[in-house]
Amino acid sequence: MSNFGLFFQTGIEHITDLNGIDHILFVTALCLRYAVSDWRKLLILVTAFTIGHSITLALSTLNILVFSRDWTEFLIAVTILITAISNLSNREHTVNRKMPLLYLLALVFGLIHGLGFSSLLKSMLGKDENIIVELLAFNLGLEVGQLCIVAVILFLSFIFIRILRRNKREVIVFVSGAIAALALQMMIERIPVSKDQHSNEKTVYSGGYYHPGFCSAGPEYPQQSRL
Repeated sequence: MSNFGLFFQTGIEHITDLNGIDHILFVTALCLRYAVSDWRKLLILVTAFTIGHSITLALSTLNILVFSRDWTEFLIAVTILITAISNLSNREHTVNRKMPLLYLLALVFGLIHGLGFSSLLKSMLGKDENIIVELLAFNLGLEVGQLCIVAVILFLSFIFIRILRRNKREVIVFVSGAIAALALQMMIERIPVSKDQHSNEKTVYSGGYYHPGFCSAGPEYPQQSRL
Protein backbone atom coordinates (compact mmCIF):
# COMPACT_ATOMS: atom_id res chain seq x y z
CA MET A 1 0.00 0.00 0.00
CA SER A 2 1.27 3.48 -0.87
CA ASN A 3 1.86 6.15 1.74
CA PHE A 4 -1.26 7.97 0.58
CA GLY A 5 -3.43 4.85 0.85
CA LEU A 6 -2.01 3.92 4.25
CA PHE A 7 -2.63 7.33 5.81
CA PHE A 8 -6.02 7.69 4.12
CA GLN A 9 -7.18 4.35 5.53
CA THR A 10 -5.77 5.19 8.96
CA GLY A 11 -7.68 8.48 8.98
CA ILE A 12 -10.96 6.67 8.34
CA GLU A 13 -10.25 4.01 10.97
CA HIS A 14 -9.16 6.56 13.56
CA ILE A 15 -12.26 8.70 13.37
CA THR A 16 -14.69 5.77 13.30
CA ASP A 17 -12.93 3.68 15.96
CA LEU A 18 -15.41 2.72 18.67
CA ASN A 19 -12.54 2.39 21.16
CA GLY A 20 -12.23 6.17 21.08
CA ILE A 21 -15.77 7.46 20.69
CA ASP A 22 -15.10 11.12 21.47
CA HIS A 23 -15.43 12.29 17.90
CA ILE A 24 -18.44 10.09 17.19
CA LEU A 25 -20.25 11.57 20.20
CA PHE A 26 -19.34 15.11 19.14
CA VAL A 27 -20.50 14.70 15.52
CA THR A 28 -23.70 13.04 16.74
CA ALA A 29 -24.50 15.95 19.05
CA LEU A 30 -23.53 18.43 16.34
CA CYS A 31 -25.81 16.96 13.66
CA LEU A 32 -28.71 15.78 15.81
CA ARG A 33 -31.04 18.69 15.01
CA TYR A 34 -30.70 18.24 11.25
CA ALA A 35 -32.79 16.19 8.85
CA VAL A 36 -31.93 15.03 5.34
CA SER A 37 -33.83 18.03 3.97
CA ASP A 38 -31.42 20.32 5.84
CA TRP A 39 -28.43 19.01 3.89
CA ARG A 40 -27.25 22.48 2.81
CA LYS A 41 -27.12 23.74 6.40
CA LEU A 42 -25.52 20.49 7.50
CA LEU A 43 -22.90 20.85 4.77
CA ILE A 44 -21.99 24.32 6.09
CA LEU A 45 -21.80 22.96 9.62
CA VAL A 46 -19.52 20.05 8.69
CA THR A 47 -17.37 22.36 6.54
CA ALA A 48 -16.91 24.74 9.48
CA PHE A 49 -15.78 21.87 11.67
CA THR A 50 -13.49 20.60 8.90
CA ILE A 51 -11.82 23.99 8.49
CA GLY A 52 -11.20 24.18 12.22
CA HIS A 53 -9.66 20.75 12.71
CA SER A 54 -7.68 20.96 9.45
CA ILE A 55 -5.91 24.12 10.67
CA THR A 56 -4.75 22.74 14.01
CA LEU A 57 -4.08 19.27 12.57
CA ALA A 58 -1.57 20.80 10.19
CA LEU A 59 -0.07 23.24 12.70
CA SER A 60 0.33 20.58 15.39
CA THR A 61 1.71 17.94 13.03
CA LEU A 62 4.29 20.41 11.74
CA ASN A 63 5.17 21.30 15.37
CA ILE A 64 4.19 24.93 14.81
CA LEU A 65 1.56 24.59 17.52
CA VAL A 66 2.31 22.49 20.61
CA PHE A 67 -0.36 21.93 23.22
CA SER A 68 -0.59 19.73 26.30
CA ARG A 69 -2.17 16.34 25.61
CA ASP A 70 -3.98 16.38 28.96
CA TRP A 71 -5.62 19.73 28.25
CA THR A 72 -6.48 18.67 24.69
CA GLU A 73 -8.35 15.59 25.91
CA PHE A 74 -10.12 17.57 28.63
CA LEU A 75 -11.20 20.30 26.21
CA ILE A 76 -12.47 17.74 23.70
CA ALA A 77 -14.81 16.42 26.39
CA VAL A 78 -15.87 20.02 27.10
CA THR A 79 -16.80 20.54 23.42
CA ILE A 80 -19.00 17.44 23.51
CA LEU A 81 -20.78 18.60 26.67
CA ILE A 82 -21.39 22.14 25.38
CA THR A 83 -22.73 20.87 22.05
CA ALA A 84 -25.10 18.43 23.77
CA ILE A 85 -26.32 21.16 26.15
CA SER A 86 -26.92 23.50 23.20
CA ASN A 87 -29.32 20.89 21.82
CA LEU A 88 -31.14 20.66 25.13
CA SER A 89 -31.43 24.45 25.41
CA ASN A 90 -32.90 24.80 21.91
CA ARG A 91 -36.66 24.60 22.47
CA GLU A 92 -37.59 24.34 18.80
CA HIS A 93 -34.91 21.69 18.12
CA THR A 94 -34.52 23.00 14.59
CA VAL A 95 -32.04 25.21 12.77
CA ASN A 96 -33.98 28.14 11.28
CA ARG A 97 -31.47 30.97 11.32
CA LYS A 98 -29.14 31.50 8.37
CA MET A 99 -26.03 31.68 10.55
CA PRO A 100 -26.77 29.94 13.85
CA LEU A 101 -24.27 29.99 16.71
CA LEU A 102 -23.76 26.27 16.08
CA TYR A 103 -21.68 27.10 12.98
CA LEU A 104 -19.26 29.20 15.01
CA LEU A 105 -19.08 26.53 17.72
CA ALA A 106 -18.28 23.91 15.06
CA LEU A 107 -15.39 26.03 13.77
CA VAL A 108 -13.94 26.75 17.21
CA PHE A 109 -14.42 23.22 18.48
CA GLY A 110 -12.84 21.90 15.30
CA LEU A 111 -9.64 23.69 16.30
CA ILE A 112 -9.59 21.68 19.54
CA HIS A 113 -10.36 18.34 17.89
CA GLY A 114 -7.59 18.91 15.35
CA LEU A 115 -5.06 18.79 18.19
CA GLY A 116 -6.41 15.38 19.16
CA PHE A 117 -6.29 14.10 15.58
CA SER A 118 -2.63 15.12 15.26
CA SER A 119 -1.53 12.70 17.98
CA LEU A 120 -1.84 9.56 15.90
CA LEU A 121 -0.52 11.21 12.76
CA LYS A 122 2.63 12.45 14.49
CA SER A 123 3.30 9.02 15.96
CA MET A 124 3.10 7.47 12.50
CA LEU A 125 5.25 10.07 10.76
CA GLY A 126 8.15 9.85 13.19
CA LYS A 127 10.93 12.18 12.04
CA ASP A 128 9.85 12.47 8.42
CA GLU A 129 10.12 16.03 7.16
CA ASN A 130 8.22 15.88 3.87
CA ILE A 131 4.75 15.12 5.19
CA ILE A 132 2.43 17.05 2.87
CA VAL A 133 1.09 13.96 1.08
CA GLU A 134 0.62 12.06 4.34
CA LEU A 135 -1.08 15.04 5.99
CA LEU A 136 -3.47 15.43 3.06
CA ALA A 137 -4.26 11.72 2.92
CA PHE A 138 -4.92 11.47 6.66
CA ASN A 139 -7.16 14.54 6.60
CA LEU A 140 -9.13 13.20 3.63
CA GLY A 141 -9.54 9.92 5.48
CA LEU A 142 -10.90 11.81 8.47
CA GLU A 143 -13.41 13.57 6.23
CA VAL A 144 -14.63 10.36 4.60
CA GLY A 145 -15.05 8.78 8.04
CA GLN A 146 -16.82 11.88 9.29
CA LEU A 147 -19.27 11.82 6.37
CA CYS A 148 -19.99 8.15 7.11
CA ILE A 149 -20.83 9.07 10.72
CA VAL A 150 -23.13 11.89 9.54
CA ALA A 151 -24.86 9.54 7.09
CA VAL A 152 -25.52 6.98 9.84
CA ILE A 153 -26.90 9.70 12.14
CA LEU A 154 -29.28 10.99 9.45
CA PHE A 155 -30.38 7.45 8.60
CA LEU A 156 -31.14 6.55 12.22
CA SER A 157 -32.90 9.88 12.72
CA PHE A 158 -35.06 9.20 9.66
CA ILE A 159 -36.00 5.75 10.96
CA PHE A 160 -36.97 6.93 14.45
CA ILE A 161 -38.78 10.12 13.43
CA ARG A 162 -40.29 9.33 10.03
CA ILE A 163 -40.86 5.58 10.14
CA LEU A 164 -41.32 4.82 13.84
CA ARG A 165 -43.09 8.18 14.32
CA ARG A 166 -41.12 9.16 17.40
CA ASN A 167 -41.35 12.78 18.53
CA LYS A 168 -38.29 14.66 17.25
CA ARG A 169 -37.98 16.73 20.41
CA GLU A 170 -38.02 13.62 22.59
CA VAL A 171 -35.38 11.89 20.44
CA ILE A 172 -33.06 14.91 20.56
CA VAL A 173 -33.51 15.38 24.31
CA PHE A 174 -32.90 11.69 25.05
CA VAL A 175 -29.80 11.33 22.86
CA SER A 176 -28.35 14.73 23.84
CA GLY A 177 -28.92 13.96 27.52
CA ALA A 178 -27.08 10.65 27.20
CA ILE A 179 -24.20 12.30 25.35
CA ALA A 180 -24.02 15.09 27.94
CA ALA A 181 -23.80 12.51 30.75
CA LEU A 182 -20.98 10.65 29.01
CA ALA A 183 -19.15 13.89 28.26
CA LEU A 184 -19.42 14.99 31.88
CA GLN A 185 -17.94 11.66 32.98
CA MET A 186 -15.08 12.15 30.50
CA MET A 187 -14.42 15.66 31.81
CA ILE A 188 -14.24 14.50 35.41
CA GLU A 189 -11.85 11.68 34.53
CA ARG A 190 -9.64 13.95 32.43
CA ILE A 191 -9.29 16.99 34.70
CA PRO A 192 -5.56 17.87 34.47
CA VAL A 193 -5.01 18.32 38.20
CA SER A 194 -1.66 16.63 38.75
CA LYS A 195 1.48 18.14 37.30
CA ASP A 196 3.43 14.92 37.72
CA GLN A 197 0.97 12.90 35.62
CA HIS A 198 1.61 13.49 31.95
CA SER A 199 2.07 17.23 32.52
CA ASN A 200 5.07 17.40 30.22
CA GLU A 201 3.54 15.22 27.53
CA LYS A 202 2.37 16.99 24.40
CA THR A 203 -0.06 15.82 21.76
CA VAL A 204 2.15 12.97 20.55
CA TYR A 205 0.80 9.51 21.36
CA SER A 206 -0.53 6.46 19.59
CA GLY A 207 -4.06 5.26 19.12
CA GLY A 208 -7.40 6.90 19.77
CA TYR A 209 -8.34 9.46 22.33
CA TYR A 210 -6.98 8.88 25.83
CA HIS A 211 -9.87 8.09 28.11
CA PRO A 212 -9.00 6.29 31.35
CA GLY A 213 -11.82 4.30 32.88
CA PHE A 214 -14.21 4.87 29.99
CA CYS A 215 -12.69 3.37 26.90
CA SER A 216 -9.36 2.10 25.77
CA ALA A 217 -6.92 4.36 24.01
CA GLY A 218 -7.51 2.63 20.72
CA PRO A 219 -5.26 0.45 18.59
CA GLU A 220 -1.55 1.07 18.72
CA TYR A 221 0.06 2.22 15.51
CA PRO A 222 3.83 1.80 15.35
CA GLN A 223 5.87 4.39 13.55
CA GLN A 224 5.77 3.80 9.83
CA SER A 225 8.79 4.17 7.62
CA ARG A 226 8.30 5.90 4.30
CA LEU A 227 7.34 3.42 1.61
